[in-house]
Amino acid sequence: MPTPSAAIVVTGGAGFIGVNFVRKLLAVRDVDVINVDKLTYAGHLASLADLAPNPRHHFVRGDIGDANLWRQLFARHRPAAIVNFAAESHVDRSIAGPDVFIETNIVGVHTLLREARDYHASLEGAARNAFRVVHVSTDEVYGSLRSGEAPFDEMTRYAPNSPYSASKAAADHLVRAYFHTYGLPVVTTHCSNNYGPYQYPEKLVPLMICHALAGRALPIYGDGLQVRDWIHVEDHCEALLAILCDASPGETYNIGANAERNNLEVVSAVCALLDELVPHSAHIPHRRLLRHVADRAGHDRRCAIDARKLRDVLGWAPRWSFDEGLRRTVEWYLANRQWSEEVLRLNAGRG
Repeated sequence: MPTPSAAIVVTGGAGFIGVNFVRKLLAVRDVDVINVDKLTYAGHLASLADLAPNPRHHFVRGDIGDANLWRQLFARHRPAAIVNFAAESHVDRSIAGPDVFIETNIVGVHTLLREARDYHASLEGAARNAFRVVHVSTDEVYGSLRSGEAPFDEMTRYAPNSPYSASKAAADHLVRAYFHTYGLPVVTTHCSNNYGPYQYPEKLVPLMICHALAGRALPIYGDGLQVRDWIHVEDHCEALLAILCDASPGETYNIGANAERNNLEVVSAVCALLDELVPHSAHIPHRRLLRHVADRAGHDRRCAIDARKLRDVLGWAPRWSFDEGLRRTVEWYLANRQWSEEVLRLNAGRG
């Protein structure tokens, strides 16, 4: 467990889940957070603007694949842990251009692990025993489930179906190898679909909110019956805190909320909330904007998580129901339209 006064490095801390984790960490732990982000299209300083006055939050623009940066961070901050969110994570983008996914998700992670190994070897005593690397992966490494099939658990074999999930699977194997070969104290997590504040509006929930408010078509892949286990990002972050504090090195934990919904159900629920919360919208009922489009290549039909190990070993359980979490999420985007407009404007014309 990191000591109360320790520094913790969070990579990808300007992206969706990373931002929420940084905020949670600063709120509940007396630690310095070294927030490292490359600021690609999905990472935004606008999401961190209110943290600027906080003397415990230190933003560093950098790439996890930069070995010199890691050496500087280790020498200056002597962190007690690293939590790695840094990744290219959009399946459609991985299909259109997989190279950057290989570079960041595999080569970048390997650089992180190699430099962390050398840093860990330099530590002694309690600091060496307490050091952790938490690698945040995805349930998509497990592939796709059939209807009625048992959810993924930690023993499910890997079967990635997209360049994105394949790159994450490769990184997971490297993480495992660095534990078994070099003794690097790592923990790997696999989480289901997240939703909540600060998610870049290319993912399903914020995309539908932004499109519906603008009266634009709401694109649904194929028949819209692809099923995911949905978890509010705050529940994910609380699970990661429990893992950071109490998980043993070499362990793997699946994180999910037992909230399976198909895409059509999710989009319909978003539309119903917008009908209620924006009663003067010119586009009511928003569900009439739904449009079915050609399905994504290699689209996983169903993903679901068995999180019993996390519950039984570390005592974690999700606090948010899907209905409550989705309502709070829609309310956040309605109250923060300027954030969405700003990040979309900044990325206009970018790949």
